[in-house]
Amino acid sequence: MLFYCEFTWFPGTTRKDVAERIVQQHDAGRNHPERIKGWYNLVGGGAGFLIVEYDDPKELTAFLQPYMDIISFDVRAVTENSYEETIEEMRKVARATSDEAIAL
Repeated sequence: MLFYCEFTWFPGTTRKDVAERIVQQHDAGRNHPERIKGWYNLVGGGAGFLIVEYDDPKELTAFLQPYMDIISFDVRAVTENSYEETIEEMRKVARATSDEAIAL
């Protein structure tokens, strides 16, 4: 399952703090780069998001916990949509009655 993990550094956290923790976790083999499908930083620094793949949410929690004293996370499960399939599904919902649309 894919998870969107939005992150924000806590006030007072420095780039050096984050760099040291990332390198420490990497060197210990705990970052699992094979599970990180995307890593994006927001312009200006101090925030961004990861797209990660985990089958077990407990494993995802174990991955994030070593950072939780310097970084806040908002985690959400995500699904990928095929554009064409989604448009067809939305056409069905748009044509349906209110009760039918709920069931779709």
